[in-house]
Amino acid sequence: MLLLNPKEFKGEHLDEKTRELMKKTIQFFEDKGKVKLKEDDRNRVWYSDLLEFVKENEIFYQMLTPPQYGEENCRWDTFRNCTFNEILAFYGLHYWYTWQVSILGLGPIWMSDNEKAKQRAANLLKEGNVFAFGLSERDHGADIYSTEMTLAPQGEGTYLANGEKYYIGNGNVAEMVSTFGKMADTRDYVFFIANYKDHKYELIDNVVNSQSYVADFALRDYKVTEDDILSKGQEAWDSALNTVNVGKYNLGWASIGICTHAFYEALNHAANRVLYGIKVTDFPHVNQMMTDAYCRLVAMKLFALRASDYQRTASPDDRRYLLYNPTVKMKVTTQGEQVIELLWDVIAAKGFEKDTYFEMAARDIKALPKLEGTVHVNLALISKFIFNYFFNPQEYPEVSPQTGQEHDAYLFNQGPAKGLGKVTFHDYKQVYGKWNTPNLEVFKEQVAAYKEFLAAAPPSEEQQKDTDFVMQLGELFTLVVYGQLVLENAEIYQVEEELVDQIFDFMVRDFAEFALKLYCKASATEQQMEYFTRMIKKPVVDNERYSRIWNNHVLALKDVYEMNP
Repeated sequence: MLLLNPKEFKGEHLDEKTRELMKKTIQFFEDKGKVKLKEDDRNRVWYSDLLEFVKENEIFYQMLTPPQYGEENCRWDTFRNCTFNEILAFYGLHYWYTWQVSILGLGPIWMSDNEKAKQRAANLLKEGNVFAFGLSERDHGADIYSTEMTLAPQGEGTYLANGEKYYIGNGNVAEMVSTFGKMADTRDYVFFIANYKDHKYELIDNVVNSQSYVADFALRDYKVTEDDILSKGQEAWDSALNTVNVGKYNLGWASIGICTHAFYEALNHAANRVLYGIKVTDFPHVNQMMTDAYCRLVAMKLFALRASDYQRTASPDDRRYLLYNPTVKMKVTTQGEQVIELLWDVIAAKGFEKDTYFEMAARDIKALPKLEGTVHVNLALISKFIFNYFFNPQEYPEVSPQTGQEHDAYLFNQGPAKGLGKVTFHDYKQVYGKWNTPNLEVFKEQVAAYKEFLAAAPPSEEQQKDTDFVMQLGELFTLVVYGQLVLENAEIYQVEEELVDQIFDFMVRDFAEFALKLYCKASATEQQMEYFTRMIKKPVVDNERYSRIWNNHVLALKDVYEMNP
């Protein structure tokens, strides 16, 4: 089955020890039950029960510690981390969040040359501690060029840190907060460690109204030694960007987990409800919305899984993941929003009820496109790869599914965070050429028109200054990349052709929608409008295919999962 079902989780794709950790995690939440889960959410209860469970089972220690600093089963294995991401978010965004910000906080530590800090991090992980990433600030957000946190040399290898950090998850309990700032004298960038227990660490406020603690904290003449310095200058800058490159990938998995639980709940409600003497799931518009939600969710998972393969095989000579990771962050999370909207239109007022998981999902799904760089920031990043993707394909060895038990060492040795324009890709037409379903043929025509547009009528200098114009172009490009990895994984996981064609039904519609927006732009030229018109197509209707997908894939999931009360 393509979607996670905790009640039937077997974890055959994982090694035995990891499989047992995943099963224990599922059991922890199922034993807690939906009533207590919702009660804790409403009352904004700090998730100390989860953190105690993590500590007892050394979960973060095993999953986030490089093998040279840990014991047996310790490694940073993106493939198994995907499963843990999905399970945590399946039960609630805030449970996932404490894990996510620990990943971010550990990034600059594992990327550093500070062996004492690494040993300390490993010891804290074994003791069940969480970590924090002190990057953003109240006045500057993600504009880290403008960071105001300073570190002033005091002589004899000591420094004083002064400044405020804002929106820092786990900032209330992290003994190692990887804090980004500038040297007061040279203005060079620096990463250093701060500890919430120090009396010079002022915890000002929790800036969100939720179970998570997202801190506003200040350092006031906070003493730092050489043992606390992680990196300086270019290395500190690279650590900041490379950590985000790794961490933002997880946001797509949070969306997948949330949407999967919401899907089961919405389907169960609709399929067991009768209105006007008709089962709700017999209404044609409900069929359509549920099928669309299911296909979008399956595509989200196929894409994110395949992106993991490229992240795990990355090297100085193969940095394709630098396109696929922001696409997971930007595209999978926005698809998650669409899935929830479709499901919400089916269950309507039920989605507001306080005893449903859906009420949490509808609120929390909106966060993921907005964290670790907005959709717009990631679209701008993705757009840097357009030329090489379409016009400069290179030969690469085929990447097989990366499900082995290796430590992903390259993630912590990525080198300079630059040179995106030099990243090349294998030819997307290779996998598109292997499929010839009706909707895929339409989609390939849309892609061909887009590529011709880029070559013959590219955006003018003035249009490139129009953020909305550039964003719509980026959306079209992202769909091509999205479709490529979905197809690669559909082949690997032997997804049936009819389901692939139903997935590309919505892909054709989405492509046409973005093309229409470009057509309607006031600055669009006659030549450009001709190309946009060629991209505006409708999917191929096949009622028999659609009916089989509805009955065999969507409706078949009725009542297969419901969380313990």
